[in-house]
Amino acid sequence: MEVQTRIRQLFQASIETKQLAIEVLPSSIADAGLLMVNTLLNEGKILCCGNGGSAGDAQHFSSELLNRFERERPSLPAIALTTDSSTITSIANDYSYNEIFSKQIRALGRPGDVLLAISTSGNSANVIQAIQAAHDREMLVVALTGRDGGGMASLLLPEDVEIRVPSKVTARIQEVHLLAIHCLCDLIDQQLFGSEE
Repeated sequence: MEVQTRIRQLFQASIETKQLAIEVLPSSIADAGLLMVNTLLNEGKILCCGNGGSAGDAQHFSSELLNRFERERPSLPAIALTTDSSTITSIANDYSYNEIFSKQIRALGRPGDVLLAISTSGNSANVIQAIQAAHDREMLVVALTGRDGGGMASLLLPEDVEIRVPSKVTARIQEVHLLAIHCLCDLIDQQLFGSEE
């Protein structure tokens, strides 16, 4: 197959996934954004976790809040639980890789904080344990998932929010996760700081 044809097919697949997502995700993204806004207004913070590309997404989201998204504004409290290699490797070595996020949440999470839990399959064991730890700490959960929501979907409480991408392809799910993250950042900025003139 000619290379440029393949590239066009991938662009088209991404567009089609986003067209499906635009029909089903705006309500859950809005709910998640407002949940985060309320947490920030109440002096809470957002903890973020995921593996691989989803770890990158967790870091991307926290950096947009801590630094800035598209405007000048005060820094907002967010922590990516994926970045401290000494903590992650010590937990994985002494206990289990499945506990690398949950142990951090039990130490850092407070009632009313939000966990942004990211997994394209919804079945990442360490993200599932992170959700359980968040609930133990009386935190709220925003889950970014795909496929059928996996084990994460069944753990969510009525006050939690799932943003489930309507796709079975990991790359397409990750592309929509990034768009959802940017929507959340925009919504947070709009709600907390108003529209830019």
